Amino acid sequence: MEFQGFSVVSKIFRSAAESDAVWKRFLPSDYHSIISQSPSPLNYPSKKELYLALSDRPIIIDQGKKSFQLEKKSGKKCYMLAARALSIIWGDTEQYWNWTTDTNSRFPEVAELRDVCWLEIRGVLNTLVLSPNTQYAAYLVFKMIDARGFHNRPVELSVNVFGGHGSTKIVCLDPNEELPHRRVEGLQRPNARSDGWLEIEMGEFFNTGLDDEVQMSVVETKGGNWKSGLFIEGIEVKPKEEN
Repeated sequence: MEFQGFSVVSKIFRSAAESDAVWKRFLPSDYHSIISQSPSPLNYPSKKELYLALSDRPIIIDQGKKSFQLEKKSGKKCYMLAARALSIIWGDTEQYWNWTTDTNSRFPEVAELRDVCWLEIRGVLNTLVLSPNTQYAAYLVFKMIDARGFHNRPVELSVNVFGGHGSTKIVCLDPNEELPHRRVEGLQRPNARSDGWLEIEMGEFFNTGLDDEVQMSVVETKGGNWKSGLFIEGIEVKPKEEN
């Protein structure tokens, strides 16, 4: 009888763990409006499967200008602004920038830097779309292919919440640390991602849940040297990992 009782209790817990009512609590309250923007229908038979799908891989929304994903362990929201959603100085001038495709990109287009001496990229995201009461970090997601002009030039990254906290840091975007130039020696460098891209943290901020804007920028305008071979996928905003 005792074994039978344990078996019944076990089935109850298993049933509760699979129930839509339980898994719906892990989904953001506005998940319907978010997934409705995806060009591919998300038809999953249960809320558990939907949650796992959204945490396993990003979905494309906002006509290809953003991606959305859930952090698996917390259910917190993650967004990436595609290169097309960013303000890139001279971004529509073919002499300086080219819009191309990349098989490793989640987006239909990425931005390829052909040749500029004035590098300035800016992105803005309304904090209302993010999870409240959460520490976030912004990351520049990019590649370098036959790049020049970055191995000896520091780049300025900044993250600012309108009317609130802001931070600026000086980094080196070149991932190659061999024989570093004295200008960039000891500076933060990018890390390799599992999706074939590089990322570097631009800064972090605490999202209170109020209606604010987080403004992010990548700037190198002081050196005067020409730069090329930088491919921009976007800027990703995701919960800051705890050390």
